[in-house]
Amino acid sequence: MRAVVQRVKKSSVTVDQQVTGAINKGLMVLIGVEDGDSEKDADYIADKITGLRIFEDEQGKMNLSVEDIGGEVLAVSQFTLLADARKGRRPSFTRAAAPDEANALYRKVIDKITSKGINVEEGVFQAEMMVEIHNDGPVTILLDSNKMF
Repeated sequence: MRAVVQRVKKSSVTVDQQVTGAINKGLMVLIGVEDGDSEKDADYIADKITGLRIFEDEQGKMNLSVEDIGGEVLAVSQFTLLADARKGRRPSFTRAAAPDEANALYRKVIDKITSKGINVEEGVFQAEMMVEIHNDGPVTILLDSNKMF
């Protein structure tokens, strides 16, 4: 499972000209589920998202998590994070999980984050979405449950 985590001042996602999720200060997270991922991968990603110390403390050091600051999370499922573009010019998405499997594990990540008392807003699974991101810093962190990077 992969995630792109962005520290944001605000972020929103729109589907068919309707805002389906919007947050203020917090994290905008794109989540991609790989074929063969399990609940263990979902737990790893959720724990990393909630525990990443990428918000500044009183001394200006990145030392606080989204949980510490009372921030929010905007989560969007994105199978393209599993793209393999090493060969040729057209990415292959064969490593991405099937939609039913991907949605179930994506939901596990959301459930684990919300269980920690963090408000989670969302996009719409498999929909065409417009995502507005006001990246703060900018700070962008890549996560991979298989620790590939």
